[in-house]
Amino acid sequence: MHTAYRAESLIDAHLVKDALERAGIPAFVTGEYLTGGVGQLPAIDYVAVMVPEAAREEAAPVVAEVERALVASRAEAVAWEAGPDLDGPLPA
Repeated sequence: MHTAYRAESLIDAHLVKDALERAGIPAFVTGEYLTGGVGQLPAIDYVAVMVPEAAREEAAPVVAEVERALVASRAEAVAWEAGPDLDGPLPA
């Protein structure tokens, strides 16, 4: 088996897994139940998405696309949380 993706959270792992399965690539999440053992600590290096070694090359672009979407989504969330620019000029 090949580790196709190391997840920051269980949600990220399942988003990648679902995308891989929609592309016809078998995938499973490993380390999912270990997160309960570390409590509130981040799941980094505990949770991963695995694919068969034969699907390694086919899985890479699917994983990359989900990673791009996650990065863009997080950037939008940060901008939204920052709120409007109240220091700038007032609209006319």
